[in-house]
Amino acid sequence: MSTGANTADSRHDRIPLGILYMIGATVMFAASSALSKWLVASYPPGEVLFVRTGISLILLAIFMVPTTGFAVFRTARIGAHASRCLVQGAAQVCLILALSMMPLADGLAINFSAPLFTTLIAAFVLRETVGAVRWGALLVGFIGVLIVTKPGADTFTPGALFALGNAVLYGGLMAAVRSMGKTESAETLVLFQHLLLTALFGCLLVFGLRWPDNLFDAGLMLGIGVTNVLAQYWWTQALHIAPASAVTPFYYFLLVWSIVLGFLVWGDLPTLSLIVGSLIVVGCGLVLLWHEQRKAVAPPQQA
Repeated sequence: MSTGANTADSRHDRIPLGILYMIGATVMFAASSALSKWLVASYPPGEVLFVRTGISLILLAIFMVPTTGFAVFRTARIGAHASRCLVQGAAQVCLILALSMMPLADGLAINFSAPLFTTLIAAFVLRETVGAVRWGALLVGFIGVLIVTKPGADTFTPGALFALGNAVLYGGLMAAVRSMGKTESAETLVLFQHLLLTALFGCLLVFGLRWPDNLFDAGLMLGIGVTNVLAQYWWTQALHIAPASAVTPFYYFLLVWSIVLGFLVWGDLPTLSLIVGSLIVVGCGLVLLWHEQRKAVAPPQQA
């Protein structure tokens, strides 16, 4: 009775923190993607993926294991961890193939539909309650993404099918993390993810391996590991402490940071559609944040 109420209140109060974790994760994801895009122009894609997850794994082990001990690897759900790794690996391969076959804008438009699949899976598989405000923010935010990317008549190409496959897999992955978070800590989820992905991407090294040409490139490779580990940990933490339907709309902020980095690094000038769509994405996130905070401070209703 009172214990159940306290549990519900505690979970409810952690939604704003989960949103902040998700926003921070999108910043790191954008930085990691920008560094990966820079490196993949000179180094094999498999090597870039392996270095990113491998460095992240080393950093995680250095900072987590002394605190948690090897008990962090103790789990009764090794099969679920392996399945999650395969899904995530397949999603990343699908995205790489998609972007190699179609314009970046169209690929992003389809890729950013992943939170919609997450909400659908969370609602119908995990039985999470999805209110009208969350549905509205998610759908309007997706419209903002479409305004930015303006997918054309050639959307359903082989590349687009790979992008759709990535969106579905990634959406299911976010819902799976939320489900596994009931029994697994964020530290266990992240460590197993990087351990298994490093082994998986290590198999791709047979297709190409090249030592860094200079210290600058070596620093960039270290950078993708640092930004990736922060992104993955904050993303996992967001889904671990808050309902997926509450935090996934803020994944759209990744688009905003990508626009900023594209301009600063590659000189990509934002168009009117980029500005309008981004304002819609940010506006939806702010409205949802206000909604969740207002609910958190609302007094309990009397029976």
